Amino acid sequence: MAALEAGALIVGALCVAVMLSLPVAFAFLLISIFGMMILVGGDAGFKQIVLNGADAVTNFSLLPLPMFFLMGELFFRTGLAHRVFDALDALFGNVQARLSYITVAGGTIFAALTGSSLGNSARLGASLAPEMVRRGYKRHMALGPIVAAGGVGMLIPPSVLAVLFGSIARIDIGRLLLAGLLPGLILALLYAAAIWTMARLDPDAAPRGPGIQPRSMKDVVRMVAVNLLPMLLIVGLVLFVIVYGIATPTEAAAFGVLGVLCLALAFRCLTIQSMIQALQGTVAVSGRILMIIIGSSTFGQVLALSGATQAFVGLLSDLEIGRYGFLLLVLVLLLFLGMIMEPLSIMLLTVPILFPAMQVYGFDPIWFGIFMLLMIEISLATPPFGLLLFVMQGAAPKGTTLLQVVRASLPFVGCDLVCVGIITAFPIVVLLLPGLMD
Repeated sequence: MAALEAGALIVGALCVAVMLSLPVAFAFLLISIFGMMILVGGDAGFKQIVLNGADAVTNFSLLPLPMFFLMGELFFRTGLAHRVFDALDALFGNVQARLSYITVAGGTIFAALTGSSLGNSARLGASLAPEMVRRGYKRHMALGPIVAAGGVGMLIPPSVLAVLFGSIARIDIGRLLLAGLLPGLILALLYAAAIWTMARLDPDAAPRGPGIQPRSMKDVVRMVAVNLLPMLLIVGLVLFVIVYGIATPTEAAAFGVLGVLCLALAFRCLTIQSMIQALQGTVAVSGRILMIIIGSSTFGQVLALSGATQAFVGLLSDLEIGRYGFLLLVLVLLLFLGMIMEPLSIMLLTVPILFPAMQVYGFDPIWFGIFMLLMIEISLATPPFGLLLFVMQGAAPKGTTLLQVVRASLPFVGCDLVCVGIITAFPIVVLLLPGLMD
């Protein structure tokens, strides 16, 4: 019990520091320093923190991160993102709830390349939601798809958050990226089905766009072939070289950056200014995440030295809650943390605790990684206090209430839970593609 109380004190102190708006990196670092000073001793504790921090940020598995960030920054700074949205616009034509479908598809690309569900929702909420409301969409049809887009982006490669998760959990990043593809596609189909159902039940919620000129099939094919397929080809090739062992995830990420650069040059939209902005954005985001990793590198060791990790695993064994009881416990824990933390912070806090416990119940680490990624995304959008809901309210058109955001998110949270049920009942959905690497 003493070990569990120590663990509760450590985790509680971290949560309080985060709730007091202390930057996440400094919150982890502060708790780790105090923990090491108490458990190891002054000089030895500081030395251990320095060694752990150096080992954490010089880990080869982290190299894909800045590459994927640069890939995403170039994608948006050069204007290629607008071309993708234009192609999606042409592809969907004037179907019912067209802008909602485009938001899910385009937002998925946003989230996958930049790795920030909260940041992407804020960006899409500020740009797309007002336009949808202006065109007569009811707020639940405008806000819901934006909240949902991050869920797909967390799973479909190249997912920056999946790379981070694999690095923290020390599991094969290439396999984890592949494992998220089929669940991500299933989730996207569930979102599309939810949009279609809501539009059928209430046609006035998503009116067809007035004055939209029908495009010929030739124009649609040209827009898709020129603006969309090249980007999909780059992502497909990145996955291909990972699956067949042609390149490591790091080399594949560098290949993706080269592909986006070639596309930008081909479309004559690569400028010195866009390059500078892309590099600045990459350095800023990469530096922030590496600082968080430095701050958290000792956190798992502090929990282990305090005996909390072993005590938690032992407690779960004594409770005999079973495999599905353990998954339910993970769900409740992540739902709570989603109210007060962003995805990366949740990962850094929970992986050192849950992964050792996961081994007791014999879960496949790749499957459990996808399960946790999906649950983290659900936790951010779950009423009434999911952090993403408050971000969405702040970025939405003026006058939007929290109740409206909650109502908009509910159908898509339901889709997330259905997806969780599918991968739990049929683990092969997650493990099929990684198995091809054997």
